[in-house]
Amino acid sequence: MLTAAAVKSHAQTLGFDLCGIAAAADYPELHAYAGWLANGYAGDMHYLARTADKRADVRAVLPSARSVIVTGTVYNTSAPYSTTVDDPRQARIARYAWGDDYHDVIKARLDALVDWMRARTPEPFEAKTYVDTGPVQERVYAQYAGLGWIGKHTCVISGKRGSWLFLAEILCSLPLEPDVPATERCGTCTRCLDACPTGAIVEPWVLDARRCLSYLTIEVKEEIPREWHPAIGSHVYGCDICQDVCPWNRVPLTSAAPEWQPREGFDGTSLTALWERSDAALRALLKGSPMKRTGVRRLRRNLAIAMINSGDPACLAALTLPAGPERATIDDPLVRARVAEARALTRKGTAAGAASGQCRPSAGATRGDEPGSKAVS
Repeated sequence: MLTAAAVKSHAQTLGFDLCGIAAAADYPELHAYAGWLANGYAGDMHYLARTADKRADVRAVLPSARSVIVTGTVYNTSAPYSTTVDDPRQARIARYAWGDDYHDVIKARLDALVDWMRARTPEPFEAKTYVDTGPVQERVYAQYAGLGWIGKHTCVISGKRGSWLFLAEILCSLPLEPDVPATERCGTCTRCLDACPTGAIVEPWVLDARRCLSYLTIEVKEEIPREWHPAIGSHVYGCDICQDVCPWNRVPLTSAAPEWQPREGFDGTSLTALWERSDAALRALLKGSPMKRTGVRRLRRNLAIAMINSGDPACLAALTLPAGPERATIDDPLVRARVAEARALTRKGTAAGAASGQCRPSAGATRGDEPGSKAVS
């Protein structure tokens, strides 16, 4: 007979740091989702509304489901925190995106766990695996599986491992013994709410995605509303601020797994270093990374906003250089508007520098030729 203990033990051998089991049941926390959608907090993520019925109960996804096996994988590394470096010229990239695409890595591990389960029991069963892609409110099931509680910043927090966790789940028709649910331990702390630069955590446990830097830099496909540009700072993909300030991450565990280590190009890189790469080089850098979700076009948009925010003459000068065939995405209308803004700032800075006797930006930063109108996706 396949036991819950055996499943959790084998999950650890496959590389999962946490594994727990929740019953496939109707939990009270699942019902808050409808109100969250009704408030418009999902923004343009319309797929969340389309799958609302399924997200209300995993048995709408797998009618035979009796158990939800939830796994947690630590992705924090010993590399310096990019999000805490106080240098507006450095590109800030959410930690989860530094390494390989977790969807692929963890999906393979989940499938291996299901295969092992099938080999260990004569009883046929149904199973579905998801890694942050299925219509499952995984944080609720993670809490009931005992992995941790849902923090006020809406991330799951493990008392022993912090919140730098990838969650994944197996919906299963086997009646495995459930774990004891985790209890909330945030107490009176509001550091995550206080630190959010856009006030996206509108109240404890409620996130307005439309204001979140992760949503703005990753999910928004066209222009980012101008009102949020200053708050973006040097964030070019996602944001970790609410987790950086969490006391439960003060002394977090780290992973030495090679798949989560920062790639060359993402580890403490500058805004200009990323901007000056060719389109082909950026695509190569994004390949096999979670950051491929944005593509080169939106990454350049984010970089341009961050470089303008920096106010650094070298950043502005880099933005005003001609695109050329190797950097055709700079001519994309989404990027071109920011380039024109940088040109205006550079001209203004040059005039002010001349009047005060200060050094001017390099000649390349003041060229008058405007980018072309060709759009490249």
